[in-house]
Amino acid sequence: MTFGGNSDRLMSDINVTPFVDVMLVLLIIFMVTAPMMMQGEDVSLPVASSDPLSSKQDHLIITIDKKNQVFINNYKVLFDNLKEKLEKILDGRVDREVYLRADKEVSYGMVVSVMSAIKGAGVENLGMVTMPFDQSREKTRQKARKK
Repeated sequence: MTFGGNSDRLMSDINVTPFVDVMLVLLIIFMVTAPMMMQGEDVSLPVASSDPLSSKQDHLIITIDKKNQVFINNYKVLFDNLKEKLEKILDGRVDREVYLRADKEVSYGMVVSVMSAIKGAGVENLGMVTMPFDQSREKTRQKARKK
């Protein structure tokens, strides 16, 4: 006589508690590390009173930071290699628009040299990125509040 039922049966219930625990830990890890993974160069853009342009696609952005370092879409490039790298990048593209972001403390000569290299690479349209007048005042206020 056997009591307690048939012991030959397999248990078909899934225990989801460990799964939920692991997922919550992963969620917390990603929430903490995501802000640290933000990339880009800190550039203090000059202020202009023009209206922002709307764009439906991502364009190539050349950045010059305070240290006169040149970046193509957040990838550091030596100034001497800028023209060759742009020629290779633009070789297969139909749209040959490039935007230039330069820190306001960068010398005019450096900006002109980079613009010359960009135009020498065959860029048809070169746009300058500036910060709208209202946003620059807001950033100044935020920096003052932090101090």
